[in-house]
Amino acid sequence: MLRQKRQTLALASRDYFHEWQISICFVLALAAVLGPMLVLFGLKFGIVGTMIDELVENPAKREIRPVGSGHYDRVWIDSLRKRDDVAFIVPRIRSIASTLSVSSEQAGRILQFEVIPSAKGDPLLDPQLEPPSGMDRVVLSASAAKKLQVSAGDHIEGSLQRRFRGRKERVAMDLQVAAVAPATGFRRDGLFASVMLVEALEDFRDGHAVPALGWEGSSAVQARSYTGFRLYARSIYDVAALSDSFDRSGIEVRTQAADIESVRRMDNTLSAIYWAIALIGLGGFSLSLGASLWANVDRKRKELSVLRLVGFRTGDIILFPVVQGLYTAVFGWALACGIYLAAAWSINFMLAPQLETAQKICRLLPEHYAIALAITAGASILAAILAGIRAARVEPSEGLREI
Repeated sequence: MLRQKRQTLALASRDYFHEWQISICFVLALAAVLGPMLVLFGLKFGIVGTMIDELVENPAKREIRPVGSGHYDRVWIDSLRKRDDVAFIVPRIRSIASTLSVSSEQAGRILQFEVIPSAKGDPLLDPQLEPPSGMDRVVLSASAAKKLQVSAGDHIEGSLQRRFRGRKERVAMDLQVAAVAPATGFRRDGLFASVMLVEALEDFRDGHAVPALGWEGSSAVQARSYTGFRLYARSIYDVAALSDSFDRSGIEVRTQAADIESVRRMDNTLSAIYWAIALIGLGGFSLSLGASLWANVDRKRKELSVLRLVGFRTGDIILFPVVQGLYTAVFGWALACGIYLAAAWSINFMLAPQLETAQKICRLLPEHYAIALAITAGASILAAILAGIRAARVEPSEGLREI
């Protein structure tokens, strides 16, 4: 039986390559259908994929900001931090208290920077760099570091003032730049500090003592309440659920959920259009290939009947057009991939000036090529089996009448 299978494979291969003109027509017909479909899917995947990548990689799209001022305690903040759909959360103080005068020996001038509460895992900071910590280690935004002419490891001086008991008071602190935040993460002038340091700045301005820094004032704060928070969802797909949860709690928040949903709708719409076109094209090719193989069987009734006459089984006869269909599928897929690669390169080259570095408007992943080959081979085998059933019905007597 195995010997007959090998013989069938050899005969089908020789016949396929002997009639190379017809075989080339089959391959070209498949490539003419599959090539444009690969380009269409490459555009769909590239355009939507680029937009989704921008959403995923941009932390601002995952940020959930409370509208106005509220009252949030540590227990409430900690309960949110434990949620699976929350990637990062720290409390915020009043915006009027979250500024700091900063100077450096290199810059020679005093600048006002926004102070952003931060901690390890902050999406706006590079995870490989040291986060702000304690009362003296901060992270500067790229623009702030440029204006101060400092880099990681340098020292800067921070100062702030208040009016306490009828007189103005000013304090200064020595701060070390632990790292410089990526320019893409935070484009404004800012200083990322630990929650501990941010609380100290607020306490000083409110007239409270800060023993850790030696700042005098009234009694230290016992039960602290925050006016806001910095929260980032685990992924863009968790933003809507978190927003709904806050709405149910009576907390008004601002998110980028509308932008995320518009991209998802575009993805679903383009996917539906693509698969409709793909199914129509694949169905048309399957019918065309099946009809061609069917006609090929009728043209070779004499040869097939002789195979039946010399002892080839029904399965061996069905295998004959299946092998030839697989050849067409593989060669047609390879040619279609070549057509796609040429078209994709041309499209990406023409649109390169409008794209950022490493972005591609038309692209496919390796698994997409494998899926295309599997679907093409499956459709070809199905069409070939129908023709094989026709071939298996050829009677050996037809070969005898031709001898």
